[in-house]
Amino acid sequence: NLEKVRKNIDKLDYQILKILSKRRNEVLKVIKYKPKSKIVDQKRIEKMIRERVNRGKKLKLESFIVKDIWLTMINSFIKLERKKYQ
Repeated sequence: NLEKVRKNIDKLDYQILKILSKRRNEVLKVIKYKPKSKIVDQKRIEKMIRERVNRGKKLKLESFIVKDIWLTMINSFIKLERKKYQ
């Protein structure tokens, strides 16, 4: 039923939040190794998106979903990096 499916979605969302927290911690480590002027590496971003879209296709995920989520996530972590450099 609908309620059961929604509960399953909620559980998955909480797992995603835990993974995002781990990713955040790794991003904060990256700050130690690159200067403020190198926060945005457009070539790396493009490569990451390509790779994630390709892996997503293998998992039957639509490309636009993967691309939209990763671009949003990357831009959010860029904001975090800039904030930490202040």
